[in-house]
Amino acid sequence: MELDLFVRYGPALLSGFGVTILCWLVGSLGGVVFGFSLACLNRWGPRPLGWLIYAYVEVIRGTPFMIQLFILYYGGPYIGLVLEPVEAGILSFILYGSPYFAEIFRSGFNAVPQGQIEAARCVGLSEKRILWRIILPQMLVPITAPLTNFFIILTKETAILSVVTVPELLYETQTMAAETFSFVEPFLALSLFYWLMVLGANWLGKRVEARVTRHLRRA
Repeated sequence: MELDLFVRYGPALLSGFGVTILCWLVGSLGGVVFGFSLACLNRWGPRPLGWLIYAYVEVIRGTPFMIQLFILYYGGPYIGLVLEPVEAGILSFILYGSPYFAEIFRSGFNAVPQGQIEAARCVGLSEKRILWRIILPQMLVPITAPLTNFFIILTKETAILSVVTVPELLYETQTMAAETFSFVEPFLALSLFYWLMVLGANWLGKRVEARVTRHLRRA
């Protein structure tokens, strides 16, 4: 194993790691916000809007992420949407992740006993206060594990962004391998970076779940 390769290509790999983290964090958090909005609109919005949300969720979940990325990046200019590779990567992550997050939040909404919601309405709480005071605190525990799992899945989906020249981790690793004709070292480094990302996401998810559980017990 040629360890000097890591010295020569270390800055490029770290740069790719930074781009990967950026696309993952911004895209995932954007997907959470958009997905939560979809779940709320589907639950409390007008029925025709619910049909549109259902169609959007089924289309996105029923097509591969790579195809969605190609359509957004290469097809966007036909409708005036010209994006840089990193911008396309982040936007595609938001659009791809939001239906999955919406379904996770929907299952969380359904996990709250209907009797508690009806009781809150009987004492005069508005739907907004019911959401923030009754539903959200109780749904956080059952949805934390599914959210963490999907965050972990998204960490590995960032590798697909290299097909539209996003200078993320896989893109830099492939460049390193092509220039040096060494494949073991670059892909060992790639595996290590992704492993660290998955460990970080898993650790954070467990911390959030434990903290929410303690809060509910005190309440």
